[in-house]
Amino acid sequence: MRIFLYLLLIIIIAFAAAPFLRPPVRDIQPVQTLPWQIEPLAGGSARVFGLTLGADHLGDAREKLGEDMELAIVARGDEAGSLEMFYSHYTAGLFKGKLVLVGALDDATLLRLRNRAGKARYLDSGARKYHLRSEDLQQAYQALIESIAFVPAVNLDEDVVGKRFGSPQESIRVSAETIHLLYPRLGLDVMLNEGHKDVLQYVAPRDFARLRTPLLKFLSNGTGK
Repeated sequence: MRIFLYLLLIIIIAFAAAPFLRPPVRDIQPVQTLPWQIEPLAGGSARVFGLTLGADHLGDAREKLGEDMELAIVARGDEAGSLEMFYSHYTAGLFKGKLVLVGALDDATLLRLRNRAGKARYLDSGARKYHLRSEDLQQAYQALIESIAFVPAVNLDEDVVGKRFGSPQESIRVSAETIHLLYPRLGLDVMLNEGHKDVLQYVAPRDFARLRTPLLKFLSNGTGK
């Protein structure tokens, strides 16, 4: 009888202590910054990479994605250029690539910041990169995110894109090697380049013409093959 009571006491103590002996359960948050996680929003915007196009600022991106990036104005020829925040090693889970966020600034402001910048350096594309003065960074970080481009480290194909985003509403081939898969509802243009890097371009769905119109103009000029 004593043995039975002793065993019963051990069982009771074990059950009482179990919650304190188990390791704490961590609150694991799902990854919300993958390239195919696009959330269309009311008003014609969308959220991707954890950022809302046309509503969040480059400064918000810096806080969410980290400070391991470059911020500069990139200009080609006589163009005013564009304000770009460049992450050369973007990682979301196991997915890696390069990420470029473009800030919305008018041409006059871009030219003013360029003129105040130090020496520019040429890129392989022939464009010039102007790094901003430290006193101009605050204004740059306040620019709204106008568009995002993602260059995945792995090559994609139409089957992979279809599994992630569904069937495109429209496909536009601009050359034997390059085809654009268009998703107006998502504000997404997936550019597949055979033998070169693929590019995913994101805008607010309400601004999708900014991605589609240049492609149509390119074809109408007879430059597509």
